[in-house]
Amino acid sequence: QGQLVESGGGSVQPGGSLRLSCTASGSISRVYHMAWYRQVPGKQREVVAFSPEGYNTNYADSVKGRFTLSRDDHKNTVYLQMNNLQPADTAVYFCYMNLVTYRREDWWGQGTQVTVSS
Repeated sequence: QGQLVESGGGSVQPGGSLRLSCTASGSISRVYHMAWYRQVPGKQREVVAFSPEGYNTNYADSVKGRFTLSRDDHKNTVYLQMNNLQPADTAVYFCYMNLVTYRREDWWGQGTQVTVSS
């Protein structure tokens, strides 16, 4: 079956950078929306960056100016460049895509851990 495969997570010190990647594979004819979410244990999942098809990306206030979402629609891939990482950014990051196979549907990655600590 189709899936979203994430990579790029890891541990960094405050001020460091990471670049997350997420690639969809399967019988995909078109990708509409792409996004990144994150979740801390015991808290609700929150949107970090949302790229609606045909419109500018919207970022959470907490990451504006530090994170940048980019997408390569030909490769069905979404990236999240994270700069000046802070301990509050520590979370499991999930990618999301709204795409079309035989129907329009939502796909989620399995998550990748990002840890920011001294």
